[in-house]
Amino acid sequence: MKQVFGVTILLVVVAVILLPWVVVRGLNVAVSPPASRSKVYKGEDLIIKVYLHDQDKIVQMNLEDYVKGVVAAEMPAEFELEALKAQAVAARTYAVKNMVLFGGGGVASHPGADVSTDLKEGQAWASEAALRERWGSLDYARYWQKISEAVEGTRGLIVTYNGEPINAVFHSTSGERTASAKEVWGFDYPYLQSVPDPWDKSSPRYSEKKEYSYRELEERLGPDAGVMTALQNGDNTIARIIDRTGSGRVDKIRIGSKTFSALVLREKLGLRSTNFTVEVKNDKLVFDTIGYGHGVGLCQYGANGMAKEGKDFRQILTYYYTGVAIKNILES
Repeated sequence: MKQVFGVTILLVVVAVILLPWVVVRGLNVAVSPPASRSKVYKGEDLIIKVYLHDQDKIVQMNLEDYVKGVVAAEMPAEFELEALKAQAVAARTYAVKNMVLFGGGGVASHPGADVSTDLKEGQAWASEAALRERWGSLDYARYWQKISEAVEGTRGLIVTYNGEPINAVFHSTSGERTASAKEVWGFDYPYLQSVPDPWDKSSPRYSEKKEYSYRELEERLGPDAGVMTALQNGDNTIARIIDRTGSGRVDKIRIGSKTFSALVLREKLGLRSTNFTVEVKNDKLVFDTIGYGHGVGLCQYGANGMAKEGKDFRQILTYYYTGVAIKNILES
């Protein structure tokens, strides 16, 4: 009996000493991130899986190399360095938000890919070979060095809201002010709000005038628009803007006998934006358009204008994306 009691005491002592160590060790294992993500946070190179639209295949590449290809494809290399840095952070944010490694959904139409180079599905991207052809041998080295400096100078940085990567959308030219996400896509994001933009007036796409004959309008909009019928009936109000959005863009417009959303009309007529006026002139409809693109988020020419005034990439990003923070994913 004493032997049994002695053994019992010994087991209790062992349990008291070893159990906390086992529990703590077990908890450490349970809360540690997966091996792949722990490597990420040690600052090692991140790999992104990219669907190359023109080659119809998925390839793996370093995230920063991918970002260089996006910046080179999406923004003129002649832009100010701080504007290129802002574009780099926006491009990286888009990538990280979509990467499966960070909980993103990847490309639905191409399982296994994080992002796509198809403009209908994501950001533009250009290979070094394509850039050599575009820039020429004389400018390639200079431009590539500048793009690389912008990307490496912001390595690992993304834009976040409440700690999560944002939908870092961008466009060419806002034209007076950016648009909110809600007025364009119907979904409200607190960081994608309309802000004044006086910095993009130097954009070559700032304004455009387009004229359409009534016959051409009928062909583009379809016979159910009743353009020719309205003309034959002597209707002098062939086109009438019904209302505008909060940023001043057209929301709905009536042409002939049909009401169109400005987004649909922009696509059918090839207008640069939905920020336009329209008038009848010499038996034609004349559209005066300001800006280029959907107008939401970062304005590229506005970013360049801000950089020329001495603003850095952080100031640019926190202006166009409301209430955001800049986070380094390599230090998390």
